[in-house]
Amino acid sequence: MDEMLMAAETAANSNDVMAESGDGYARIGEMAKTYGVTLRTLRFYEDKGLLNPKREGSTRLYSRRDRSRLKLILLGRKVGFSLREVKQIMDLYDPHGANTKQLKLALEKSEKQIGRLHKQRAVLDEAISELSDVIRVVRGKLGERSAQAS
Repeated sequence: MDEMLMAAETAANSNDVMAESGDGYARIGEMAKTYGVTLRTLRFYEDKGLLNPKREGSTRLYSRRDRSRLKLILLGRKVGFSLREVKQIMDLYDPHGANTKQLKLALEKSEKQIGRLHKQRAVLDEAISELSDVIRVVRGKLGERSAQAS
């Protein structure tokens, strides 16, 4: 996760097409638009302690670190982690440490999640197969009926 955070931060620094203020901060609207999330989502992540934007009055200003963390949150959600799991992993990050505990936790959670995803895929594959069979039967019946009608 340490390496993932650094990679996400590098990507945030080089690939974002987000307009930043002169001091490197982005406003909440820019964040929402760039990452395809709602303002409410960003506020929710802040309430949960996942993001910590700088405040200037009522204005939220997001740093490169916040952008990197948001990318990790969205990646975690995409692969099926709960916000609690994402927070557990991110909270173990120490910019000055080896982050061995964080990496082990990320590996453990990732291995469990990939097992769940494989099971979900098997269930989906079975459902697709059964539905495909139904479609073939229905098409056959429709074909028979249209042949009889002719």
